[in-house]
Amino acid sequence: MDIILSIRKTMAKKNLVKFLIISWSLILGIKDTNAKEDMIYNIHKKNFSFESIDGGRLSLSDFEGKVILISNTASFCGFTNQYKALQEVYDKYEGKGFTVIAIPSGDFMQEYEDNSEVKNFCRVDFSLTFPIAEITKIIGNEAHPFYKWLEKHKNYKPRWNFNKILISPSGNIEKFFGSMNNPNSEKITNAIEEILP
Repeated sequence: MDIILSIRKTMAKKNLVKFLIISWSLILGIKDTNAKEDMIYNIHKKNFSFESIDGGRLSLSDFEGKVILISNTASFCGFTNQYKALQEVYDKYEGKGFTVIAIPSGDFMQEYEDNSEVKNFCRVDFSLTFPIAEITKIIGNEAHPFYKWLEKHKNYKPRWNFNKILISPSGNIEKFFGSMNNPNSEKITNAIEEILP
């Protein structure tokens, strides 16, 4: 009996030590993993920027602290009328820590070839006031680094015009929405409201 009790006590001590080691390893490991994930998946740590159609640059980190809805856009698409809805959503939430960023792209063969024409179309014909990038490659080998990063780390690439990406104020990718999801639909506005700062 004494031998059995001695063995049990020894095993209990070993298990306790093992438990403590594993616990501390997990705690430390989780912190380290979170730090690495924060660096990998947080867009504000990546310094992504686009050429602005109005001149200068659109740096995503300049919008840190705001919810961002990014949409790749086109002037001759069946979904082009979503520009109106993007403006409506922008007007509704801009004062609450929100912005829309449009990324015009000719990758689906439905955009002007000249930035001045895109600017006139967006600023004059649609009276858009939110930030708009210059014509940008979003798929393929020449895709913008932001979209290459999304494909690598989030297994995401736009399948058509007016695909949307919702980004939290801290810079994390929250959700993706397809062309069929209108920007002012409840699905999108609810998702925006859930993460407003």
